[in-house]
Amino acid sequence: QVQLVESGGGLVQAGGSLRLSCAASGRAATYYTMGWFRQAPGKEREFVVAISWSGGSTYYADSVKGRFTISRDNAKNTVYLQMNSLKPEDTAVYYCAADSLDLTGTHAYEYDYWGQGTQVTVSS
Repeated sequence: QVQLVESGGGLVQAGGSLRLSCAASGRAATYYTMGWFRQAPGKEREFVVAISWSGGSTYYADSVKGRFTISRDNAKNTVYLQMNSLKPEDTAVYYCAADSLDLTGTHAYEYDYWGQGTQVTVSS
């Protein structure tokens, strides 16, 4: 079993930055692909970014390329999402997820474990 706890969400003005963290606990969490998804009100959950367990592979949604950066510190079992140049359309609940098969997938069904989510609100 893996537990994921997100933190770092909040309210920020357009053009600002936030850094989200996801702390993982449980067996073998270090060897999992970690991903971030988001869900805005009335919309489906969408893929944001994923990073392989080694950190050697990353995949970004086109909507966040060049603005968001994912990284991980396996010694701390923590994944980070640095979000810069935030836009009002980035407003959503952001979820951290873990994939035990390390497939670096972009679909929610590929992930086994999920955090409770953290709210990010970008004002215009």
